[in-house]
Amino acid sequence: MPETLDLALARKALAAQPFSALLGARLTAFGDGEATLELDIREELLQQYGSVHGGVLAYAADNALAFAAATVAGTRLITTGLTIDYLRRATGEVLRAHARVVRAGRTQAVSRCDLMTLDAGGTETLCAVAQGTVAVSRS
Repeated sequence: MPETLDLALARKALAAQPFSALLGARLTAFGDGEATLELDIREELLQQYGSVHGGVLAYAADNALAFAAATVAGTRLITTGLTIDYLRRATGEVLRAHARVVRAGRTQAVSRCDLMTLDAGGTETLCAVAQGTVAVSRS
């Protein structure tokens, strides 16, 4: 039986990732095949044209996809594939990555993720979409 997480344990797992701590990432929702990861957009996360660097978007998608999968497949997961399409410049106050499981089986789970920015008024703008696969380890 895979180990299960609740929001508090998932937040501890995220906090144990040094890179996530460096970025200031936080889990704002976790459960029932979905997870939402957020981080404040700050100057250090931008590329030279003033929008969030694509690597930061890919990081947010990867982690949100894996945490969504963890809600149904347990904690022993590793990302085996990730695709991302950048739709528009990511600018605003907050980056939000919301992922949901498409299908979870014995050996892998596939999730989709919408990445959006929020401005100071809370208006969301979709900036990227991603899909990822995680392998379930039984050892």
